[in-house]
Amino acid sequence: MKKLLQNSLGKTGLKIPELILGGGFVGGVMIHSDKATQEQAIHRCLEVGADWIDTAQMYGNGESETNIGEVLAGMPAAHRPRISTKIALGPEDLHDVNGSVRRAIEASLERLKLDKVEVYQLHNRIGSGDSDWLSTYDILKPGGVADAFQYIKEAGLADHIGITALGEPNSVRDVIASERFETAQVYYNLLNPSAGKNVSPNFGTTDFRGILGACYAHGLGVFGIRILAAGVLATNERHGREIPITENSDPDAEAARADAVWRVLGKRDEDHAATAIRYALAEQKISTSIFGAASLQHIEVAFSAAFDGPLEAEAVNKIDSLL
Repeated sequence: MKKLLQNSLGKTGLKIPELILGGGFVGGVMIHSDKATQEQAIHRCLEVGADWIDTAQMYGNGESETNIGEVLAGMPAAHRPRISTKIALGPEDLHDVNGSVRRAIEASLERLKLDKVEVYQLHNRIGSGDSDWLSTYDILKPGGVADAFQYIKEAGLADHIGITALGEPNSVRDVIASERFETAQVYYNLLNPSAGKNVSPNFGTTDFRGILGACYAHGLGVFGIRILAAGVLATNERHGREIPITENSDPDAEAARADAVWRVLGKRDEDHAATAIRYALAEQKISTSIFGAASLQHIEVAFSAAFDGPLEAEAVNKIDSLL
């Protein structure tokens, strides 16, 4: 049986499969499907070496973690997938950031039925935006979020700690450069690969310029996120869970960008989702790409794409000509 390639996760010392299942709301297989399907999904991932699932407290308001935990509880410990999960802190949490982070990870571990996770990540955007954003000062100051995450690592509740590299790119790069964290979740797809590639000044949506390079320079392992652009790159059908997270990116705008890509590529003998996945796999600074799935069939499409290897250079160049 074919197995996925394994990549180094930055300086953590861990190996991680090139493609892993996400437990999020958009794909939703770990939230919206029945337990039998969720069990099949996880066992299929393990069969091909995708022995890691990424989730978060906010996915289904804890439902994703709970469902994953129920499946894990029925598996021998030695054969369970590894887990990364995340917490978004609110302004009220900053009054007792140590206690808030500790309570959050303990609640996640209870839902997951685990004693620890491999990676625990901050889910907030970074910069000076809305109230759920965190500034670099909030994160890096003495007694701040980075210290709180370090404490839960020292307590043995997480092996490694990371961030979500969304928000103001300059602020994100400052946090990366601090080397207080070991991993980053980085937005990257064929509609917006700006984290790793130069785009024109009139690009029209968020420019994540330099983030992948900063991660590489400072040894952070990278989880590629939104590789299917909330489903826009997977299908023309809309399920109502498309939640764009970049500037000027409502579903219609994303669909128009996708149409431009498919036109420049021309007819291909693979699903759009497969092309999008293989595009993400072509970026060597990404340790692993997270894909969402709504069904077992979506999982098969994803793994088939990975087995076909990174997208060929000619196709990548055509896509990048639109940047």
